[in-house]
Amino acid sequence: MASRFFGAIVEQARKAGLMSDDHFTVDGTLIEAWASLKSFKRKDQEPGDTPPPDDPGNPSVDFHGEKRSNETHESRTDPESRLARKGKGKEAKLSYSQDALMENRNGLLVDIQIAPATGTAERDTAIKMIDEYLPGVARITLAGDKGYDTRGFVENCRERNITPHVAKNEGLRRSSAIDGRTTRHPGYPISQVIRKRVEEIFGWTKTVGNFRKTRFKGLERTQLASYLVGAAYNLLRMGKLLTAAAA
Repeated sequence: MASRFFGAIVEQARKAGLMSDDHFTVDGTLIEAWASLKSFKRKDQEPGDTPPPDDPGNPSVDFHGEKRSNETHESRTDPESRLARKGKGKEAKLSYSQDALMENRNGLLVDIQIAPATGTAERDTAIKMIDEYLPGVARITLAGDKGYDTRGFVENCRERNITPHVAKNEGLRRSSAIDGRTTRHPGYPISQVIRKRVEEIFGWTKTVGNFRKTRFKGLERTQLASYLVGAAYNLLRMGKLLTAAAA
């Protein structure tokens, strides 16, 4: 129901001429799960393997010296959430990956998906959204940050007749998956400027939309909430655009 509602709003924006058919952006962020780190326990641990808590309502948990990972541990509150961090030096939290597909004309959402917070979630979900919402033979451009500059993602884009306008991720030990065949065109630097508008979407959903942390357990319910928040963003944005056009 929520997906059809969101899709109907996207279609309304297309019919109103508010959405680009040629230029798009993908990006992802982390949404904190409705589960605490205290619930993140070994998968092979049975309830009777640990001594009774000192306070059943709010037990003390000592993680010192314990190596925890998604391979060996899972949340007893929300097993579909994953332990993830936003970057080096950041605190790891139980999270979901929220991924957005934005059109570049007016910064409207084409799709917004929730996925398990794996190391490849953003790239995998980007390809999924492209296949579901941008099928066809017409060539399009797809902008993204340095996280999308991998051989696999770039090849997947080109197989789908998509020009990957991703930021180059170069260093002493690696080379970029894109070269002058892409970066020499005037559209590439334009995509690099416009793609940053997707951060406005995430900023709005996390503050005004109150979706920095999900209030639901599980992937399916969190996805439903994501569609509703994304629909609200599009409706407000569309209202401003149509009002400006009528003035």
